[in-house]
Formats: sequence, structure tokens, C-alpha cells
Amino acid sequence: MPEFFYRGKKVENLSREEFIELLPSRERRKFRRGLTEQETKFLEKLEKYKEQKGKKFVKTHCREMIVLPEMVGHKVGVYNGKEYIPIEINEWMVGHCLGEFVLTRKEIKHTAPGIGASRGTKFASTRK
Repeated sequence: MPEFFYRGKKVENLSREEFIELLPSRERRKFRRGLTEQETKFLEKLEKYKEQKGKKFVKTHCREMIVLPEMVGHKVGVYNGKEYIPIEINEWMVGHCLGEFVLTRKEIKHTAPGIGASRGTKFASTRK
């Protein structure tokens, strides 16, 4: 598998401070202002998860949390408004938000018209 570089630097060798300096300005500003209480708890749980082998994934509501290099290889359950969707974090996700990988809306698939549909729409699926 090819080595992954984030803005010319290897992801494995980056500390958190070095990584923050490589981020775009909006994300850099977020880290300089400090993480929220939820995000710090999430990172602490992620550290504990390393020791716990039986747990499936760490649950979080922090969809706006930016994926850090130290999070690579972990399984995270991100809340989509209804349930926790498990994702495996890999190096290609570094620098993106967790919410980008978990959709909040389902694709709608319409079926045949139901009872009470007008006479004209009854044959809508057969016309092409």
C-alpha cells in the first residue's frame, strides 16, 4: 500500500501541533481556540479504547470533529440523527470532519402508487 502524505508530510510522523499547522485556516482556528468538552472526552475515550479489545467502537455526537493522525486505525460510531454509524478511520480521512463520512439523509426509492392515487398516476411506472 502506498504511503500517505498530508500536504507533503507523512501522517505517521506528525505530532498534533505539527498537524494543526498544516490544516486550512478554519480548522487551525478551531484548534487554537481549544476543543470543546465533548471533543476532549471523545479523544480520552479513544485513548482508553486502545486497551479495550472487546468493545466494538467509540460512540460520538461530534460530527464536526476533525480527524487527527492519532485517530487512524480506530473504529468510531458517529451519530447521524437516528443511530450510530460505525466507520473505520484510515489515513485518507485525516483533515476531514467525521460528519462527512456519515450521511444524515437516506436515498428515497419510490415504489408503485398506493391506494387513493389518481387514475392518471396509476400507470406512471409502466410509461417510459
